[in-house]
Amino acid sequence: MENPAKTIQDFAKNIIENLERVIVGKNQTVELVVVSLLCQGHLLIDDVPGVGKTVLARSLAKSLGCDFSRIQFTPDMLPSDVTGVSIFNQVTRDFEYRPGPIMAQIILADEINRATPKTQSAMLEAMEERQVTVDGATYPLPKPFLVLGTQNPIEYEGTFPLPEAQLDRFFMRVRMGYPALTDEIKILELQQLQHPILALKPVAQVAQLLEVQELVKNIFVSPAVKRYIVDIVRATRENPDIYLGSSPRGSLGLFRAGQAMAAMQGRDYVLPDDIKFLSEFVLAHRMVVQPASRLRNLTSDQIVREIVGTLPVPGGDLSSKQEAG
Repeated sequence: MENPAKTIQDFAKNIIENLERVIVGKNQTVELVVVSLLCQGHLLIDDVPGVGKTVLARSLAKSLGCDFSRIQFTPDMLPSDVTGVSIFNQVTRDFEYRPGPIMAQIILADEINRATPKTQSAMLEAMEERQVTVDGATYPLPKPFLVLGTQNPIEYEGTFPLPEAQLDRFFMRVRMGYPALTDEIKILELQQLQHPILALKPVAQVAQLLEVQELVKNIFVSPAVKRYIVDIVRATRENPDIYLGSSPRGSLGLFRAGQAMAAMQGRDYVLPDDIKFLSEFVLAHRMVVQPASRLRNLTSDQIVREIVGTLPVPGGDLSSKQEAG
């Protein structure tokens, strides 16, 4: 039987190469998107307009041959605009469910912080339980189900900051940033005649994705690395600059992300370096910085980097399953 890590690595490589036909010069962001995909986790993209957030979501859906739905959040949007409604059918004399845009496999929740808290709450059940409830009836969401939420960090007017419960349901937060000089020139050249996304073809099937998502769970994590994960998360709760530290969902997210990252590099075991690299993306958005620390321009990303830089890193043989015995 083929090595599970090799199967995952080959799958991830195909998706990454396909995405990079459209997304230029953002290898790290693309890798993190694929990590989230392998872990069945939702992704929050926190960045300014025009850097390719929507194109990234559409490219991912096309690469997998998945159903894609874009929800543009606005202050006047109702929860039913997301989940769907029950409509009375005059012929059958019964209520019928008309699905909302949430009933797709890959969802772009664009400017999610523009919706009111009531509408944002409609996303909570979908993101965690992967189902929606309309008029007392529950409807399962399709598999796979991935939400890519976007928010603009600089435009506060007319926005409603995402509550901690909502942020905690996002597996990772990434920022795309502006392209480098040479990359921006390449973007101009690629889009001179038509957008490269129009030529993008699927490189994997949904069945393959569901298979590798299960394989990721079998990547070995030594007791020392598990302890390292928990030490990092507990340190966020004890840091004086943090008002609210990461939840146990953060520990689980870091654990699973480490498995995916190891497999993407062809390993069947997780290294502390995987955890160090991923900590900022998995944990920072789950934390609330003290007001006094915010006045000093201290961010949760900086605090996570500081924690990871000071905690002792486990050593020894972290690939041997005999260690667990």
